[in-house]
Amino acid sequence: MALEALGVAPLYQGPDINRMKLTAEPSKKPASLLKPLVPSKSKLTTIEAKRVMSVLDETIHKVELVTLLSYMASNYETLEGVLGQDIMKAVSEHEDLCRSLLDTVIYLQDKERRLQEEEEYKEEGWFRDRILSIELQKSSLPPLMQQIKESTKDTLRLLLNNPQAVRLLQTYTPSRSAEAQNFIDCLIELRGFLFEKLLTGPVEARDKSQFIQDINRRNRRNQGIIDTLENELVASVKNRDAEKKYRVETEIENWIQKYDMEMGEKQEEYEKLDIIHKEEKVQLEELQQKHDVLVEEFSQIRAKREVNAKKRLEAEQEMLRMVRAATLIQALWRGYLVRSMLKSRKKKRSKSKGRIKEKGKAKAKGKGKAKK
Repeated sequence: MALEALGVAPLYQGPDINRMKLTAEPSKKPASLLKPLVPSKSKLTTIEAKRVMSVLDETIHKVELVTLLSYMASNYETLEGVLGQDIMKAVSEHEDLCRSLLDTVIYLQDKERRLQEEEEYKEEGWFRDRILSIELQKSSLPPLMQQIKESTKDTLRLLLNNPQAVRLLQTYTPSRSAEAQNFIDCLIELRGFLFEKLLTGPVEARDKSQFIQDINRRNRRNQGIIDTLENELVASVKNRDAEKKYRVETEIENWIQKYDMEMGEKQEEYEKLDIIHKEEKVQLEELQQKHDVLVEEFSQIRAKREVNAKKRLEAEQEMLRMVRAATLIQALWRGYLVRSMLKSRKKKRSKSKGRIKEKGKAKAKGKGKAKK
């Protein structure tokens, strides 16, 4: 069954695991506590037990080889000169069969996915034809899987007939996949259980069963004690929670009462302040009205003052212009008077000069007549 499961899809490789010896491994726990569970023998003595273990060891060995087929196929040129042409040819044919199976499965899965997307047309004839085609292609998978199983057996037979090639192959193996290694680890663990079972005789099996029953009774008794203690703990916790809850509720009630009292006082204080606020608001409105009247009167007075100031300024400017005009007129008049006086004085001088000249001429004429 293991070979059939691994032959369908080749697993990746890994380093060869250490073969388990046909002896029991010593337990790390104290021998006095586990003495009824430890077999008295450390080696298999009956032929039947040795044959069973031999079959299981051979199976594990074959599984190790089967998990190397993928590595062999991917390193064909490197291993051809080491393993021989017959082995590598069988590996190549096995790889081709596995690849064909994998491609067919992927192709069918893709077609089924597309049909699921088009399920609304399932009543159409072409939809049923596609389903029939997929079923026919699926019918070709079992023969192909059987070919892979036969190919796995043939390749494994060639490897087992060439132990030297197997040892060389294990030295070339870098690593296995996690799935393959996990499967081999499970087989090794199964071998350990089976080996311990084969080492245990009837008397030891009876003692082991009795020991396990005693352990179970102790476990049930201890579990009963644990359950009782847990119930007591739960009851104590409930009582404590009930006390903690009552205390918390009482404290909360006290806080609520204190809050209500403080809020009542705050409410009374707020109502008083609200009354004062309303009164002050009424007074503020009255003062605001008075202020508006005073502002209006002040505006009128200021307007009148501005008008009067403007008129006074205009009157002063007019007076200033009149003063300047009067000054100018006075200056012109004075100038005119001065000029008039000067002219009159000039005329008087010219007249006096003329008279003097006439008098001189007359005197001169008188002297001339006298000389004559």
